[in-house]
Amino acid sequence: MMKNEFLNIETITEYDDMLGVETLHPQVSVIDLSKARPMRHLRHTFSFYVVFLKDEKGCELTYGRQRYDYQKGSVLCIAPGQVVGIEDTGEEFQPQGWALCFHPDLIRGTNLGHSIKEYSFFSYEINEALHLSERERKVFIDCLEKIQGELEYSIDRLSKRLISNNIELLLNYCLRFYERQFVTRQEANHDVLIRFETLLNEYFMGDNAMQKGLPTVKYCARELCLSPNYFGDLIKKETGKTALEYIQHKIIDIAKEQLLIPTNSVSQVSYMLGFQYPQHFTRVFKKNTGITPNEYRGKNDL
Repeated sequence: MMKNEFLNIETITEYDDMLGVETLHPQVSVIDLSKARPMRHLRHTFSFYVVFLKDEKGCELTYGRQRYDYQKGSVLCIAPGQVVGIEDTGEEFQPQGWALCFHPDLIRGTNLGHSIKEYSFFSYEINEALHLSERERKVFIDCLEKIQGELEYSIDRLSKRLISNNIELLLNYCLRFYERQFVTRQEANHDVLIRFETLLNEYFMGDNAMQKGLPTVKYCARELCLSPNYFGDLIKKETGKTALEYIQHKIIDIAKEQLLIPTNSVSQVSYMLGFQYPQHFTRVFKKNTGITPNEYRGKNDL
């Protein structure tokens, strides 16, 4: 394989074979990585979901464009098609921790299949990994052991339901632990909020809005070096508003100031803020304030 190429791991059986572990079910696997064979680094994608609990200290990994040094007890959730790993250095290493792999076909038609998109942490960047306390780590491993226990039974008509229910339980615990992480990292989160506010102020102070249009959540997340999902979840947790609502609130605040300058027409204000059409600006303004820009200007004329 060429240095910059990567491997697409299509099936869970293929991944189990790479690690030298037994496949108990073709669509789901719980792997104690300490019992896997030594591996070499590679960049790869999975065609299935993977939840890693990494127990190596100082384990380096690249995910998307981010490079990250794991600490013991870090959880990373990977959705199908995402590139993960680092380039082959020629050295072998012994992985530590656990991996839960499950194929989209396993959860199709189940409650988890309907709700899988709600687990936004599958699209977080590597530097937004979940860091578990020792107590949380025990809960996490207990969930894995329940799934493993199901895999050791003979497959019957309830296997799919029970396995998917236990995976859903694990993912719900991850949601809870991320909620705790957002709370315990309030200082860092507040710093993101300040940088977000500064970013918006600078965007509208210059001519970015006129040249590039309205700032999107994706643009703001990228400028703050965060994934859109993590950024959105963090802003929601900190402010009670979605990131889009926060951006729109900022736009309306600036619009109100600009509309009170007599020489500014509604059209000028709309283009200044990045709207392509004044009608769009009017709709957004009315949706957020209950009145049109002209009505707002009329109410505030002295």
